[in-house]
Amino acid sequence: MPRFVHMLGAAALVGGAVLAAAAPLAAQEQTSDREFRWSDEMRAGSWLRIRNMNGRIHVEPASGSRAEIVATKHGRGDPAEVRIELTKNGDDVLVCALWGENAVCDEDGYRSERGGRGRRDGDNVSVEFTVRLPRGVHVLASSVNGEVEVRGATAEVVARSVNGRVEAVSTGGPVHASSVNGSIVARMSEVPSGEDLEYSTVNGSVTIELPESFAAEVEMRTVNGSLRSDFPLQLQGRVNPRRINATIGDGGNRRLKISTVNGSVELRKGSR
Repeated sequence: MPRFVHMLGAAALVGGAVLAAAAPLAAQEQTSDREFRWSDEMRAGSWLRIRNMNGRIHVEPASGSRAEIVATKHGRGDPAEVRIELTKNGDDVLVCALWGENAVCDEDGYRSERGGRGRRDGDNVSVEFTVRLPRGVHVLASSVNGEVEVRGATAEVVARSVNGRVEAVSTGGPVHASSVNGSIVARMSEVPSGEDLEYSTVNGSVTIELPESFAAEVEMRTVNGSLRSDFPLQLQGRVNPRRINATIGDGGNRRLKISTVNGSVELRKGSR
């Protein structure tokens, strides 16, 4: 995918005269060794994807239709060895924090090969993303080592971490979330018909809040923890305090799977 070309400034010199730009503000990008900043208009229905290797991601609502991203580098290592790359594909935007010369990031995934030549001072650098998300824009926020928090979303959310807590809230939906070493909290007000949902971690609790009209075939699993549901459950098979197969409502033509090893599972009923 092509690199996104940034433009700074809102005026141009033509024939010695300064002409103020009448069009909306163009995309703005600013980069230094320690900080990356970008902002631009984003259409409802487009995707904003943030991929990080080492550091937290925080998403909050934007005040208008302009998305904003700030990536700040922390740590004792050389910040210049960690680069932030932004690409556009149609209306969609992808931003990646990359460690190592051979690191690769695209819409399908994030890989970082830490081979290459010379020092690896970038290994001691973390990147913290702060994202302001316009209404109606879908978001994917993924970190390997870091907390992921999404608040104020109004459309679909995908939030993932390997080593970190994940919390994702949308007044729309659906919300997909996963971790390995960290708790999961997911709240959504809408789930499209036929949309399957799955949430899993190994070390941490899982709390899912769904609209009160939600219906699904449900699987809830834990090894060391408890299972709880605000929804009436039509149990299937034998009662087991660590494993439940059940139906909520009429089943809703969808499946809901929630699992953890060390932690509890709680299914909450929202207001919609």
